Amino acid sequence: MEAPITRKEFRKKVHEVLFETSTPIGRFFDLILLGFIILSMLIVIIETIPTIEKEYRQVLIVLEWMLTIAFTLEYILRIYTANFPWRYVRSFYGVIDLVSIIPTYLGLFLVGSHSLSIIRALRLLRVFRIFKLTKYLSQGKLIIEALKASRTKISVFMFFILLMVCIFGSIMYIIENGEHSGFDSIPRGIYWAIVTLTTVGYGDLSPATPLGQFMASLIMIAGYAVLAVPTGIVTAEMTKVSDAVDAEIAAEEGKECSRCGEVDNKQVAWYCMRCGEKL
Repeated sequence: MEAPITRKEFRKKVHEVLFETSTPIGRFFDLILLGFIILSMLIVIIETIPTIEKEYRQVLIVLEWMLTIAFTLEYILRIYTANFPWRYVRSFYGVIDLVSIIPTYLGLFLVGSHSLSIIRALRLLRVFRIFKLTKYLSQGKLIIEALKASRTKISVFMFFILLMVCIFGSIMYIIENGEHSGFDSIPRGIYWAIVTLTTVGYGDLSPATPLGQFMASLIMIAGYAVLAVPTGIVTAEMTKVSDAVDAEIAAEEGKECSRCGEVDNKQVAWYCMRCGEKL
């Protein structure tokens, strides 16, 4: 008769299933988990279609709660079996795992809030870890670093744009202020200036006077600069960050000897460590 499994062995086995993507069982579990996440997202989406929601309401509710309970148990087990529980809870995936199950329970008190369960889509980021695609995440980090490096310039630029839309909106209020113009307040004028400057152009407000139309033309032209400047700032910073990353990679790579082909020579080395050839 086999001895009963101990608590330590149980935690080890469950930890292997939940956290070890390199093992067959861990990879299989993660693939099943991705399937459940996609199914949950589809349920949230089709619930908003009136004809389907009316006919299959009870089925969708049952499926949603079954998946939520499954995700809740998974989250609890992850905390229980994690080597460092609080580290997992505070990690990116830990926060996403918790946030993804809250909306369904919140729906018991706030009508319609369960639709926020679509945030479970963020859990699909696990696909990068499951299929060993972490090198693509490094490209995402490059973009984040570029945004961080350019935040001061962009903040100054956005502050300037905020001042400009306030001025343009006020001017258009003065020019177009009339009974049926739609520019009945400065905030409405600022709203129009933002819509026009960003080249969105909803069309719900439009100037009727020649002077107002002339001002609108100038703002439309300026809108192209509004789009181009932040793009140029971020692109320049991305180039700098990319060059820095390339330099780090080059520093880590060794010098190649032209004589014997040794590639593990340090960058600061003057002579080859194998044959003594000058580098």
